[in-house]
Amino acid sequence: MQDLTGKTVLITGASRGIGADTARVFARAGANVALAARGEAAIAALAAEIGAQAIALPCDVSRYADVDAAVQRTVAQFGGLDVLIGNAGAVEPISHLATADPEDWGHVIDINLKGVFYGMRAALPVMLEAGGGSIFTISSGAAHGPVEAWSHYCASKAGAAMLTRCVDKENGGDGIRAIGLSPGTVATQMQREIKASGINPVSQLDWSDHIPPDWPARALLWMCSPEADPWIGQEISLRDPDIRKKVGLT
Repeated sequence: MQDLTGKTVLITGASRGIGADTARVFARAGANVALAARGEAAIAALAAEIGAQAIALPCDVSRYADVDAAVQRTVAQFGGLDVLIGNAGAVEPISHLATADPEDWGHVIDINLKGVFYGMRAALPVMLEAGGGSIFTISSGAAHGPVEAWSHYCASKAGAAMLTRCVDKENGGDGIRAIGLSPGTVATQMQREIKASGINPVSQLDWSDHIPPDWPARALLWMCSPEADPWIGQEISLRDPDIRKKVGLT
């Protein structure tokens, strides 16, 4: 396991699913973990479970002031910020374009795209001043191909994937390691929401087809190592058996 003793990671969407498992995995690796999410009770409970190396930060990623405050509190608590994981995401309400509610559609963009930018914008000055850092964004196969009734999700994930490339273009030479992770379908609450819609083929997948949420968490930890450097500025797919082997997933 990668040793991150003395390092600090900020995770958005840390109240459940991939975010919560990532907090546990990074904490076991010795890192300080800052848990940012709207679910105050959930992140408080998770911080209490992890102990003194965790801090709960109530945060709505669709508001820049919240995200900037979370970064500043992380730095004040732990003395720096080494890894930002832009994990917060939404897919509801699932709807066809012709009937989508414009406000609801836009709110998903606010979370999945603007929330990723806000995290990068708040974290980059801190990381650049320190001489570097890693920015990991949770991507999706939906970033690269259309899915019925997911226009907001596909568009926002495509935009987030491009933001990762933009960070690398602008700051890759300054010690910033920007990488996307496309985990595939994961057994989380989001998948339950997708199943309830019954609209597209993803909703028809059997629960056993989904990987456990600790797999992307373990992949994110591996991405902190120099082994992941060939993918800087690009995207790693957990569907790739070679990647699973490198991470140690079975």
